Amino acid sequence: MAGKTLFLTLRTFSATGGIEKVSRVVGKSLYEMEAGQPGNNLSILSMYDLSGEVDEKYFPASVFTGFGKKKSRFVFAAFRKGIKSNQVILSHINLLLAGFLIKIISPRTRLILFAHGIEVWNTLPRWKKYMLGKCDLVIAVSRFTRGRMMEVHGLHEKKISILNNCLDPFLQPPQQKDKSAALLQRYGLTTGNIVLTTLTRLSSKEQYKGYDNVLYALNKLKKDYPAIKYMIIGKYDDVEKQRVDTLIDSLQLRADIIFTGFIPDAELAEHYNIADCYIMPSKKEGFGIVFIEAMYYGKPVIAGNKDGSTDALDDGRFGVLINPDDKEAITRAIKTIINNKAAYVPDTNEVKKLFGYDGYREKLRELLKTP
Repeated sequence: MAGKTLFLTLRTFSATGGIEKVSRVVGKSLYEMEAGQPGNNLSILSMYDLSGEVDEKYFPASVFTGFGKKKSRFVFAAFRKGIKSNQVILSHINLLLAGFLIKIISPRTRLILFAHGIEVWNTLPRWKKYMLGKCDLVIAVSRFTRGRMMEVHGLHEKKISILNNCLDPFLQPPQQKDKSAALLQRYGLTTGNIVLTTLTRLSSKEQYKGYDNVLYALNKLKKDYPAIKYMIIGKYDDVEKQRVDTLIDSLQLRADIIFTGFIPDAELAEHYNIADCYIMPSKKEGFGIVFIEAMYYGKPVIAGNKDGSTDALDDGRFGVLINPDDKEAITRAIKTIINNKAAYVPDTNEVKKLFGYDGYREKLRELLKTP
């Protein structure tokens, strides 16, 4: 990677979603690529973060500027820096306008877009599709996202490359110990419970993660496995929580479901550790970083087979892929893992080999080489 690079993000540190995780590791990768190069060649601008929110274990504060939701100031600063940069990298399609303005004044600046999931799968307004066409390279996080963009937006296959997401290099290491007694006590569990886990935000606007169908499966499994429990980790909005609670009550599962709410990163390893199976039969995952995290922690994984989840599970090498709309298939998959858990524990070394940070950085380096 030669010359000045500008990386534009929506959020990098002020939220904990998958796109924010990608932004952090991309920023770290870009900074490390610049190590040893003369001059100050990297700038990272975030529209919604504050400058003080930077976590310097990823990259130093000196390369990062947050604009605290001041969109006009962000776009102006991005434009000024962008027209002097050799390449401008956008973390999200909602930053296309800033990238397009730069491209108009500086057509030689290489414009690169990261494409994740549902934000790029469907038809775009004509003006946005036109701007998308001005990108020199689109980096899709999965084969599914690449295929959708080629089909829906008519992008040429040579213009869009695949770079699967990676494990955060600062993830806590897998815990070689029994389930945390403190967590079991917190949630009213025992070592005899079979714990299914999903880590996701419950949002009334994103009802595609598959936890509804897990609840239906749980209702059928309770007769044969009365010790089974379902733990849902993550924030939720009131509307969706009320809807899910109504479903739980109708299925008579009130005593079997645990909502943890938000869990800080420092506690995630222990929460993964008390899971017997990670399950999220989603239909709209661009990739699914939670899957590779669960596999990194040695957990059997069940995922949907209709989206980018197939990349995360390496086409089923690391877990069980099922039709996310098939409640019976979900039930059978859970039963299969309960009855032979050891056979479905992923090889953590193989997971790290395929989705490790160092390999990710080098793949990104190759993609960013000037063609």
